[in-house]
Amino acid sequence: MARRAFRFPRNILCSSERKLPSNQCTFRTCRPYDIILIQQLHFPPRNLSFRAARYFGTSPSNKDKEEHEILGTCSDTSDPPILTWVDDYVPASLRPYARLARIDKPIGTWLLLWPCFWSTAIAAPQGCFPDPYLLGLFSTGAFVMRGAGCTINDMWDQDIDRQVHRTALRPLANGDLTQTKALGFLALQLSLGLGVLVSLPHTYYCFAWGASSLPLVVVYPLMKRYTNFPQVVLGLTFNWGAWMGWAATYGTMDYSIVAPLYGAGVTWTLVYDTIYANQDKKDDAALGLKSTALTFGQDVKRHKQILHFFAILTYGQLILAGYDVENLSMLPYTAGITAAYGHLIW
Repeated sequence: MARRAFRFPRNILCSSERKLPSNQCTFRTCRPYDIILIQQLHFPPRNLSFRAARYFGTSPSNKDKEEHEILGTCSDTSDPPILTWVDDYVPASLRPYARLARIDKPIGTWLLLWPCFWSTAIAAPQGCFPDPYLLGLFSTGAFVMRGAGCTINDMWDQDIDRQVHRTALRPLANGDLTQTKALGFLALQLSLGLGVLVSLPHTYYCFAWGASSLPLVVVYPLMKRYTNFPQVVLGLTFNWGAWMGWAATYGTMDYSIVAPLYGAGVTWTLVYDTIYANQDKKDDAALGLKSTALTFGQDVKRHKQILHFFAILTYGQLILAGYDVENLSMLPYTAGITAAYGHLIW
């Protein structure tokens, strides 16, 4: 479809409440996130289902892609410059921070949270639900620390992000925030994370385990520069909650249970993040960056075989973790793990 330039009068305001710089202005004269009001004028929401898909969907529809192609910023990736609830409800001055923390993309929080929930659930006494107080603390901590991880990642990768289509619109890469402002925001995020950590039971023991994860949080964004397996380091970082759930429940550590649970999380991360990394292969190769998507090669069949191998490792380690839990009913546990494994390979 041919791209068209749409013109609007001078008095239309952009999202940052700045007037368009000339009497007649095209979309291309404003940054993508500064054309929110203009986009809503030309592409008004068609119905409630469209708004829901726009806010919470992970894949843009064909119609959305057509609209973004008109804007000259169409993307098939997970970071398309589409409108979200942040643009409707967050004050303009805070939107760059909201985008820096990816609060409108909750999947990262879920990926950080699930290992905490697994460990807390498997540590619960037989016949009892996991402690809701712990689940609430872990939910808050996952939200805060996932945002902190995104901030650290973008601070390290500011120059690289500018050169990658999927990440070029991130707040540090496009100049909406400076490194100094991002550092101040990171200090706030880490302070909130510390508040959650010291609220856990068995505080000193949990603090020692929680603090031990900080080196991984800081260095994992750098690993794509130095190792062909940065997803392994990401897995070690994102699944640290497997240790925390057990530590918060008992104030001790049973390595025979938690170690295979943690290992299952790492191999699970290798599966999903290798799939995710495939969208950046061309950019990564051009910039000299590394990932398992590149390491596993271009042969699609071999690529899938490797991912299936890690999926099987995930399944086996989850079974092993449950096997070592005293008084755990293995039949429903194995059925649940098998269903999860079926979904993973699907």
